[in-house]
Amino acid sequence: MQKITPFLWFNGRVQEAADFYLSIFKNAKLISTMPGPDDNCMSATIELEGQQYILFNGGPMYQLNEAVSLFVSCDTQEEIDEKWEKLTADGGRESRCGWLKDKFGLSWQLVPPVLGQFLGDKDREKANRVLQAMLKMNKLIIADLEQAANE
Repeated sequence: MQKITPFLWFNGRVQEAADFYLSIFKNAKLISTMPGPDDNCMSATIELEGQQYILFNGGPMYQLNEAVSLFVSCDTQEEIDEKWEKLTADGGRESRCGWLKDKFGLSWQLVPPVLGQFLGDKDREKANRVLQAMLKMNKLIIADLEQAANE
């Protein structure tokens, strides 16, 4: 069992959220659920890519916000595109620089590892070109980042 597990607060839609997240990641599974007093799912523990999360039906008093986001390392443009499309579906919202909010209000960052390599490059002009390119994007486009790095 992992020592620290993110605990995410939802407003009455835990089963829907669990099903949604499990459908997006290939390496995903439902660990457990706990019924609430009205037979709706009170909590669900899911595992996405080896990381467990507890989803909890806590009610409307707290909302998910950008102060916490889930950072997903995406190796290919196809992976970014697929996850971006699924996570922004049905009321999700695009943001800037690889960030988005899903239909439940959970913030995600879909980022290729090459971005960190470019931004950390010793050639600071190259790093700045990539940074400037990234700042103009919503969904990150690897080819455009590479083009900026190679200018």
